[in-house]
Amino acid sequence: MQISENSVVVMHYTVSTEDGTELDTSRNGQPLAALLGSRFLISGLEEALQGKQAGDNFAVTIGPEKAYGERLDQLVQDVPLSMFNDLEVEVGMSFRATTDHGEQSVIVIDKTDDQVTIDGNHPLAGITLSFEVDVIEVREPTADELQHGHVHGPGGCGHNH
Repeated sequence: MQISENSVVVMHYTVSTEDGTELDTSRNGQPLAALLGSRFLISGLEEALQGKQAGDNFAVTIGPEKAYGERLDQLVQDVPLSMFNDLEVEVGMSFRATTDHGEQSVIVIDKTDDQVTIDGNHPLAGITLSFEVDVIEVREPTADELQHGHVHGPGGCGHNH
């Protein structure tokens, strides 16, 4: 069966930066299972999987525009430390912030005695990613998987909807 929209794909992968720095891999554990079209995978990887089938192995390089987007300078801003009340703010902390455009994940990238610099960019924004993929299984999704928008493991999805 060839991979297409709404296929369930089970695969092993390794993702690295252009300079070869490994960011993540499934090869030391369980393979990744994803329902294509559910926006679980970055768009560039979904596109690269189209037409492949079980047993296929391939490598693909994906630019930021089809991965986590370009870095946007306007998503980095300084805010007063006093906004955090009594919270002990540390560099590297991430949290949800309320913005004019709704909630957004941000990470603390710097802190002084009176200011905190937060970054709303995804940590991989602006980075070209290289994937090595081994397609293990391709199948049709169950009706429940389609309805829920994600792959279920043996015995169901393990949570209530």
